[in-house]
Amino acid sequence: MSGSPWADPSTPTEPGPPYLGPPPTAQPYPAQPYAGQPPGAQPYPAQPYAGQPYAGQPYAGQPYATPYGYPAPYGTAPWGPPPPRRPQRPGPVITAAVLAFVQALVVLIASLYLWFFASIADVAVAEAGGVWSPGTVDALATEGTVLAIVQLLSAVALVGGGVWALNTRRRAAWAVLVAALGLQVLLAGYWTVRLLGEFDGSDAAGTVLGFTLFFAVGPLVGLGMLLAGPGRRWFGGASQP
Repeated sequence: MSGSPWADPSTPTEPGPPYLGPPPTAQPYPAQPYAGQPPGAQPYPAQPYAGQPYAGQPYAGQPYATPYGYPAPYGTAPWGPPPPRRPQRPGPVITAAVLAFVQALVVLIASLYLWFFASIADVAVAEAGGVWSPGTVDALATEGTVLAIVQLLSAVALVGGGVWALNTRRRAAWAVLVAALGLQVLLAGYWTVRLLGEFDGSDAAGTVLGFTLFFAVGPLVGLGMLLAGPGRRWFGGASQP
């Protein structure tokens, strides 16, 4: 039976040329256009992932870059430098306000005592056995009551002027605080003259001077801090907040 020589394993074959691989111009895996790409367009080129820069915003806490390439300090807004700080209130103004508060407390206590003694003046005269006349007692009681009211009003002015001076730079606040402290100095001078007239030539004159000086030293220090130096320069015109 005749057949193909390839069917007979004993038939010798001719060796062919060795396999040299695909042609140089052939592409093993040709790129395919993506879905929706128009006919004739080039395939979408693949982009490498490694090393690709990320154009994102800086994360929270990362400093922004300045126009000169230097990083801005942490907490700086990207649209410009922070607003300037408001001027700080000088120490003499704070000290004068605190002295006004302390003086108001002292004057309040002294006024309550004065009002109390003026209200019981008639009882004291009755127990003294006629040492003072009724007219003198009435005059002293009236004087004590008026002084107590004036001192209470001055204490209110001290508190109001101190609070206002700590919250504004208006010239009116400075004037109110200066007037309240100046009134305390005048009251201390009045009490000095009044009490020295009662105890003239006695050993109690030194005690009277020490008592009135105690009431005058605080207002004098406060006036010195408001009338000169940064305490006076701090307060501007009426347009200041």
